[in-house]
Amino acid sequence: MATASFQERKIAIFQLRQGKTMEEVAQMMGRSLYWVSKWHKRYQAEGWQGLHERSRAPKSHGNQLSPEIREAICQTRLELEVAAALGTSLKYVGGRAIKTRLKQNGIKPLPSVSSIERVIREAGLVRAKAKSAPLEINYPHLRANAVHQLCQVDIVPHFLQGGQRVACFNALDVVSRYPTGKAFGQRRSLEAIDFLIHLWQEIGIPQYTQVDNEACFSGGFTHPYVLGKVVHLALAVGTELLFSPVAHPKSNGFVERFHQDYNRHVWEDTYLENMTAVNQQARQFFQRYRDRLDHSELDEQTPRQLHQQTPPRKLAADFTLTAAKLPLREGRIHFIRRVSNEGQVRVLNIDWAVPDFDPTTGVWVTIDFQTTGATLSIFDQAPDVQARTSLITYPFPLDEPVYPPEKDEVITHEMEQQQPQEIETVADAPNPILKLEPSDDVLADSEDDWDLTTDLPYGPFYELLVFSMY
Repeated sequence: MATASFQERKIAIFQLRQGKTMEEVAQMMGRSLYWVSKWHKRYQAEGWQGLHERSRAPKSHGNQLSPEIREAICQTRLELEVAAALGTSLKYVGGRAIKTRLKQNGIKPLPSVSSIERVIREAGLVRAKAKSAPLEINYPHLRANAVHQLCQVDIVPHFLQGGQRVACFNALDVVSRYPTGKAFGQRRSLEAIDFLIHLWQEIGIPQYTQVDNEACFSGGFTHPYVLGKVVHLALAVGTELLFSPVAHPKSNGFVERFHQDYNRHVWEDTYLENMTAVNQQARQFFQRYRDRLDHSELDEQTPRQLHQQTPPRKLAADFTLTAAKLPLREGRIHFIRRVSNEGQVRVLNIDWAVPDFDPTTGVWVTIDFQTTGATLSIFDQAPDVQARTSLITYPFPLDEPVYPPEKDEVITHEMEQQQPQEIETVADAPNPILKLEPSDDVLADSEDDWDLTTDLPYGPFYELLVFSMY
C-alpha cells in the first residue's frame, strides 16, 4: 500500500479534533482503524511534526568506515596522484591501487574497492573524464550555384533477402537534386566505370564529379602515383574528378542525405530477392523523385524542371569502350585533404609536404595534366574562391604521355560488355570510337552536330601496354 501523504494525515487529525470517532474517520478516509490510531498517537506525542515520515535507515551501521580510515583513503589518493605526476610510479590512482597501498601501510580493517571509490567521490577527489572531442577540420569546398556544376557520387551497402551484399551507387546534381543510381554485386573499378558512364549518359557531364576514396575510384592504395581507370575515363570525358576528404561524409553531404530517401523508398518494407528487383524498384523511385514538387530547396520546382532549364552535355548511348587502356588526356583532378601533424597530405599513395600549414584547416590539391607534363599544386581554398593562395607546386611524374582533349570535349562513351581479354600489341587492340552527341533536349543545327566520329590511333607507345578492362 502506498505511503499516506502528510496532508492526508492532517485531515484525519482535524476530523478527530472535531469530535468524530476513529471508526468514522477510518471509514471516511478509506483507511484501517489501526492507521488512524497510529497517527493519532504520533500526533499526541510529537504534534504536527510527528505526522511526517521517519527515516527508515538503520540507526547504526556495522560496516561504517571510521573517520581515520576515510582520512587514510583520501591521503593515499593524493600521494598516488603526486607520484604519478612526478613520474616516480605508474599512473594508477583508482580504488584498486588505493586498496593495495593501504594494505602495504597496514591499514585495518581494509575497506573494499567500492567503499574506497565512494569515499574519494564524496571527497571530490574524482575528476570527470574529459571527453576528447575530435578535432574539427575546416575543409575547403565548392560552392555550387548552377546546374551541371557539381555531381556527388557515393556507394551505400545493402543486403538481399538471401544475404548477398549489394553495392548501391547513387549520384545527385547538388543544385537541381536530380538523381540517378544503379546497384551492382561488387564495387570494383569495373562497376565504378559502368556506373559513371550511366551517370554521364543520364544526368549529363558536370564540371566536377565528386567521389569518395574507395579503391574502385582511386585506383587502389598500393602503387605510388597511381592513375586508375576512373581517372583516365574522367579526363577523356572532360569532367574534373574530385576526391572527398578521407572519412568525412559531410563533404559529400548532398548525396549522403539523399541515401536516406533512397533507403526508405527502395529498401524499407520491400522484398528484393535479386539485383534486377533492386534496380527496378530504384528506377521507379528515381522517376518519382525527379518529379516531386515538395522539395524544400527548389522553390516549388521539380528536380527535372530545374535540371533541364540548362541543357546538359550527355554521353551517347552507342559508344563502345574496348579493353584497350584509354589515353591520358589534358585536364585536372582534385583532392580535398587533411594536413597531418607532420605537415603532409597523402595523395595517390605519396606524402606531399605542405608549408605553413594549419592543422585545423584542410587543403585543396589539384593535379594539372598538360601535354608538356603534370604538376601537383596545393591551395588553401577551392577553385571557386577568388582570393585563394597557392601554397606550393610540385612536378608530378608520369609514365605515359598526355594527349590534348577532344575537339568538343564532349566525349561520349558506352562500355561494351565483353569477356575479359588481354591486348598484346596495338595490332590486336581495336581503337575506341569517340562519338559526340548533343543533349536529347536540344535540337541539332546541322547533321554534323548529331554525329562527329573520330578514330584515335594510340601510336607506338601503346604497343608496350598489356591491359585488361577486367
